[in-house]
Amino acid sequence: MNIAETRLLNARTSRPVPLTRLGFGGAPLGNLYRVIPEPDAHAALMSAYAVGMRYFDTAPQYGLGISEARFGRAVAEFGRDSIVLSTKVGRLLVDCAPHEVTPDAFVGVPQKRIVFDYSYDGVMRSHADSKARLGVERIDMLLVHDIGAETHGTIEASEVHVRALFDGGGHRALTELRDGGEILAFGAGVNEWEVCERLLHLGDFDCFMLAGRYTLLEQQALDSFLPLCERRDVGIIIGSPFNSGILATGAIAGATYNYAPAPAPVLERVRRIEAVCAAHEVPLVAASLQFVLGHPVVRNVVAGAVSEPELRSNAAQLAFPIPASFWSDLRSEGLIRADAPTP
Repeated sequence: MNIAETRLLNARTSRPVPLTRLGFGGAPLGNLYRVIPEPDAHAALMSAYAVGMRYFDTAPQYGLGISEARFGRAVAEFGRDSIVLSTKVGRLLVDCAPHEVTPDAFVGVPQKRIVFDYSYDGVMRSHADSKARLGVERIDMLLVHDIGAETHGTIEASEVHVRALFDGGGHRALTELRDGGEILAFGAGVNEWEVCERLLHLGDFDCFMLAGRYTLLEQQALDSFLPLCERRDVGIIIGSPFNSGILATGAIAGATYNYAPAPAPVLERVRRIEAVCAAHEVPLVAASLQFVLGHPVVRNVVAGAVSEPELRSNAAQLAFPIPASFWSDLRSEGLIRADAPTP
């Protein structure tokens, strides 16, 4: 299989969304942690297209609009109809005083603050604002962004926003946009599978972008969420397949896990995975990317990369031949769950 293989998202409808197995995520191009010069950002987007990626995902949060604007300039070059484009709803960008700017981990951002709004009007405004920043007339997918407890502090606070999505009409807005043909599909993009499962019990969703919660290190989503998606024919896009770093770098000094220094138990587990990789001469990056795609509901994986060498490397690792014995050894040593599907 190659990077351009088509996997259909929302296949139960008359207008399914075709996704390449590997997608491009726009958070780094919002100046995540460091400023990326405009020429470098543009080169990264063009390189992603050149290696075969045809799914591009961004969000208003990423650089308070910087990422969306950069995507728009690249899309104008390689053609809107040649890609699948998604962005997110739930955060509105509002002009503000300098001391009110809410950049999160992004630097060099414009003078904006974030207002969380999962209501009908909030979704509609977010959609319109994103189209303007992207310079496009059509966005293929909208994802409800960060509605979980990790962003909002507690499960109770998350539930307030979940109720706003349904009682306040946000879900109705997404349904209207999809059913009216303005978008092809909608879902949610979050870091917790539990809130995805909560949403799926409350309403209709076509997909979820799940970041970091189904990887070589984490498979708790197999308990109930991924089987539910399989029964409902809901597609999954996997973000952060390297758990923010360690499943790409290995258990080196300074390795990161979920955007923080990796704790000792995680370092030890990764060392054990690396030992199996070494025994089979399988790169850790190849194992990390291909493992998540082994699950039948996973349609795409979005791996962080901003340079042409990184992008080409990820594409090559996706095609690296991995023997079945590698996966069986990981399973027999208790490094992946017995019920985890493998490629």
